[in-house]
Amino acid sequence: MELEVYNISGQKTAKKAKLDDKIFGIEPNDHAIYLDVKQHMANKRQGTHKTKERGEIKGSTRKIKRQKGTGTARAGDIKNPIFRGGGRTFGPQPRDYFFKLNKKLKKIARKSALAYKAKEKSIIILEDFSFDAPKTKNFVELINNLELQDKKVLLVLGGIDKNIYLSSRNLSKTKIVKASDINTYDILNANNILIAESSLAEIEKVNSVN
Repeated sequence: MELEVYNISGQKTAKKAKLDDKIFGIEPNDHAIYLDVKQHMANKRQGTHKTKERGEIKGSTRKIKRQKGTGTARAGDIKNPIFRGGGRTFGPQPRDYFFKLNKKLKKIARKSALAYKAKEKSIIILEDFSFDAPKTKNFVELINNLELQDKKVLLVLGGIDKNIYLSSRNLSKTKIVKASDINTYDILNANNILIAESSLAEIEKVNSVN
């Protein structure tokens, strides 16, 4: 698969970039994608949720009515979970949601996500560039030139360029990652992926079959 290479002015250059069919042309594995995204989101959870059980509620322990003869269900103290203000039964407790996946499965998931974006023609190859100074205006012009306004954009670079990063961090719909750090969630979460020409080799290296 070959794609045109664009410059930051949004114009096509004379160059073309070849995408590796072993990465961008595979048959996507939806279950691998599901597991990888699930792991990514689970590992980001703090797990600090907490509710109080009846033993942690402050209140009287006096038995509120006699055991029998009332015609209603027996009840102990006011901290009973069936009463308003009582403890919660089986409520959430602090826990760790972290779990692992093997590297081969995560690699298949990344390649599947990239293959989906390639099929959707949502990948744009950019000529290598840099900014002289960190200015959000420069990055906004880049997005406008490529007609990606109001789109979620993932920019993949060979290495983090400080000026490019600082120029984009105020934009809520833009994210910049190194080719070596790209993950399935970021790929799928973006409407369009901008790949710097020099980072293609790194993407192929990271996702190659070992």
